[in-house]
Amino acid sequence: MYVITGASGNTGRVIAEKLLAAGKQVKVLGRSAEKLQPLVEKGAVAAVGDMSDQAYLNSAFAGATAAYVLIPPHLGASNFRAYQNDIGKKIAQALMQNSVKHVVNLSSLGAHLPKGTGPIAGLYDQEQRLNQLEANVLHLRPTYFMENLFTGINIIKNMGVNGSPANADVKIPMIASVDVANYAAKRLLALDFSGNSVQELLGERDLNMEEVTQILGKAIGKPDLAYVTFPYDQAREAMLEMGISASVTDGYLEMYKAINNRFGVAVMKRDKENTTPTSLEQFADVFARVYQNA
Repeated sequence: MYVITGASGNTGRVIAEKLLAAGKQVKVLGRSAEKLQPLVEKGAVAAVGDMSDQAYLNSAFAGATAAYVLIPPHLGASNFRAYQNDIGKKIAQALMQNSVKHVVNLSSLGAHLPKGTGPIAGLYDQEQRLNQLEANVLHLRPTYFMENLFTGINIIKNMGVNGSPANADVKIPMIASVDVANYAAKRLLALDFSGNSVQELLGERDLNMEEVTQILGKAIGKPDLAYVTFPYDQAREAMLEMGISASVTDGYLEMYKAINNRFGVAVMKRDKENTTPTSLEQFADVFARVYQNA
């Protein structure tokens, strides 16, 4: 049986659907029975609970031969790395207690570094933790998710520009979440990994934010949309006003500084295995639909 954490999210949902379509037994984890219901209707078993609950996780992973695990985001965490380590330890404990033999862990590009990368540093901790298990563990390190660009929609609508703390000319590999999910599902179906291994996922190509803005602007009918790099202090103030905790805000700003300084970039050269199919031009159609409905 496969256990999928974050099963109502962008990657977990697609992974669960792929495994169910292949005729596999799948247990899906999440906090909302309602959000898991579409997967239940396709044949999954739901285990509803909170990942901060060790007893829930221990029970949810019972009988699992393979699992897809992730640490869910928590924008209100007062100490984000402590939150990551709390959830990460509980996931590891549940995997160990149930002797799960194959684990695909959602990590991130830059997770080979223990500090200087904001929220990614907590994923370094989790990789090290899972490497101690008597299991075959594959760490997926995808790059910047294209879905993160949705945060620019309010900026575009309210200010008439696209913007973030990322420098306009820094090339960033970007990936669609569906490509991460499809890759994870492929490896979970094959169970072709042993020991501790890492796979970076670099998207279709690298783009800078001016190029990104041009592509998105064209898709939403604003071909002259400009990109503005926001100073870190302005970005911090805006994030705090949105209700994001100071810990999470400062972590993300550290991540942007790492991006701007080319710190924590890919350690593997782009190749056939780490390049994925969905281009930003294709994703821009999705972006446009979300933009029009916002």
